[in-house]
Amino acid sequence: MIKNYKNIDGISVSNDLHKVKFTCDLEKCKGACCTMESEYGAPIHESEIKIIEDLLPAIWDYLPKKSKKEIKKNGFHEFKEELHMIRSVNNRDCVFVYYDNSIAKCAIEKAYYDGKVDYIKPISCHLFPIRISDFGGPVLRYEEYSECKDALVKGKKTSLSVAQFCALPLERTFGKDIKNKILEDGEK
Repeated sequence: MIKNYKNIDGISVSNDLHKVKFTCDLEKCKGACCTMESEYGAPIHESEIKIIEDLLPAIWDYLPKKSKKEIKKNGFHEFKEELHMIRSVNNRDCVFVYYDNSIAKCAIEKAYYDGKVDYIKPISCHLFPIRISDFGGPVLRYEEYSECKDALVKGKKTSLSVAQFCALPLERTFGKDIKNKILEDGEK
């Protein structure tokens, strides 16, 4: 077992998921996780590519012109470093970003909450700031970003751990029983 991790039904879970207090503060970060400068976009599972392809017509009207242009020219995903990733526009905005005032938000998620699609967003985006690696089985870890410093401040006020904040995407990824075991482990 990796140091500072616990094994929960074959999943290595970092203790940081319980120790770190975290609650997104979009008013302050402005959706920085969707606009971080990088040549790499958010990772997506191969199975999510077909799902998003099928939903793209319902999402299309939520996208800004620059994203539509990028998707028409290059598609919405790419394969780099042995990973499928969502494309970004100018190594910055995810192709699914739209702006609500000055806050970057996800067009897929907007379509979901508007009842247009039944898929909320790619799991890596939904789980953020939890990242999943595979080292002979799933490894869950908290990934710290300076852009999320306000989420740490707000997390201290809400007293939510990273795992509690990400309870819904943990359940979506691993099921209710595993999610509950992860959350219960943090209460010990």
